[in-house]
Amino acid sequence: MPEAQPTPDANYSSGNDYIVEFLGYRFSFGGADFEGRVVAAAVKLGVVEAASLDEDETADLVALAAQGVVDDPCSRLGRYLVRNWERLSLVDGESLVYWLRKLIFRGAWLDHQVKRGALEVAWDENEAEFAYQHPGGGGRPLLELAPVPSWHELQFKP
Repeated sequence: MPEAQPTPDANYSSGNDYIVEFLGYRFSFGGADFEGRVVAAAVKLGVVEAASLDEDETADLVALAAQGVVDDPCSRLGRYLVRNWERLSLVDGESLVYWLRKLIFRGAWLDHQVKRGALEVAWDENEAEFAYQHPGGGGRPLLELAPVPSWHELQFKP
């Protein structure tokens, strides 16, 4: 039996600088969108403390997320990733590259669902952050996103 393919409106697009296919979905990103999502994923995972990275640091993280490796680091962050790759690549059996990509896709998918009207953004008082719920809210619970592993103990310190 052939695998069901998502309808074209299920695919996220913000440009054509980065095109990635994942689980039958085709996501295309503009450069700034992809870079922002990569940096946000790195912050969420604890690879870096804050999103205030310079252009070279961002380029090294983008290379890691897009290619799975930093071949020619152009920043201290990139050199840190290459030097410490044995310790950074897997934490408690979890792959850093996999989780960077997963968070990029998760964010794009959620944003696209909001754009399509399939989800709404709501403020979650308990977590003090934005969360997602089905349209109309009306007492329906907020969607819970699976927890992510942490690289905080190995965080890059500039």
